[in-house]
Amino acid sequence: MGISKEEILSLLRGMLRIRCLEETLAERYQEQEMQTPTHFSIGQEATAVGVCSALEQQDVIYSGHRCHAHYLAKGGPLLGLVGELYGREVGCARGRGGSVHLTDAGSGVIASSAILGQTIAVAVGSAWAFSLDHSRRVAVAFFGDGAVEEGIFHESLNFAALHKVPVLFVCENNLYSTHSSLAVRQPAGIQIYERARAYSLPSRQVDGNDVAAVFQATREAVEWCRSGRGPYFLEGLTYRWREHVGPLWDYDAGYRTKAEVEEWMARCPIKRLSEQLLRDGLCSEGELRRWREEIQQEIAHAIVVAKSSPFPSVQCLLEGTY
Repeated sequence: MGISKEEILSLLRGMLRIRCLEETLAERYQEQEMQTPTHFSIGQEATAVGVCSALEQQDVIYSGHRCHAHYLAKGGPLLGLVGELYGREVGCARGRGGSVHLTDAGSGVIASSAILGQTIAVAVGSAWAFSLDHSRRVAVAFFGDGAVEEGIFHESLNFAALHKVPVLFVCENNLYSTHSSLAVRQPAGIQIYERARAYSLPSRQVDGNDVAAVFQATREAVEWCRSGRGPYFLEGLTYRWREHVGPLWDYDAGYRTKAEVEEWMARCPIKRLSEQLLRDGLCSEGELRRWREEIQQEIAHAIVVAKSSPFPSVQCLLEGTY
C-alpha cells in the first residue's frame, strides 16, 4: 500500500512540529524556569511520527522517559506539554509529573514513566483487556534499547505471545543507554529485533530515520495486531543528537565523538524527507517556511499561556496520589 500526498505531507509537518518545539524548549531551558529534567527526542522524530500516524484515535500508547515526541505524535495538546515542563496547572499532568510523565487520555497517551521498561508491561495489560473485550483497539509500547536488558521486557513479550494480545512493541534503538553503547551491554552478532522471534513474535527492523518506512511498517504491524493474530515487534534504528538528559551537546563527555554525532545529523529525518518532497514537486520552499512559521507561532503562544498560568496550589498537591 502506497502513501498518499496528504499522508506524506502530514508526516513531515508532524516531525517539524516536534523538532521546532524541542529546539525552542532546549533554548528556553537555560532560563532556569523549567525545573524538570528533560530527555529530548531531537533526531528521533521519524519513529514517533511514523508509528503514531498509522494508529487510530482509539488506540493507546505508552512511553518511557523520552516521551515528548510520542505525546505530540499521538495528538497530545502542545500546551499540555509546555505547561507541564513549566510546572503549571495547565500542564497535562497539572504540573505534577514533569517532562517524563506526560499523559492525555483523550488522545490515547495513557502514561509515560522514568522507570526503565515499566510501561512495557502496562501496555501489554491494556492490550490484554482489549483482547478480552473483543475490541479492535491496539496498544503500543515505546522503549529504548536499554529497556531490552530489563527482565520486564522478556516477561512482557512472553505473556503477550502466550495470550496473543494486540500490542505493538516499538524499540527505538538509538545505540546508547545513557552513556553506555550497545557494544558494552549486549552480545555481539545479535540484533534486538531477532530476540523477539524467540517468543514467536513477527518482528522487523526499519530505518528509524525514514518516516515513510516506519509508517508503512507500522501499518502492516497494526493490521496484524488488530486482526487477532497477536503481538508484533518493530525496531527502529535512530539516534539522539543531544545529551541523554538535558538540552546541551555532550560529544565531549567521552562516550561518543563529535564526528559520530555529525554523521547522524547528516541523516536528519526532516532534512531527508524535505529534500525528497522538493525534488518530487510535492511541496515548495515557501510552504516549508510557512509551516515552520505557523508552528513557531503556536509554540510562542503556548509558552506565553503556560508562563502566565498558575502553579498548582499547595492545598491540592496530593490530589491524584495514592
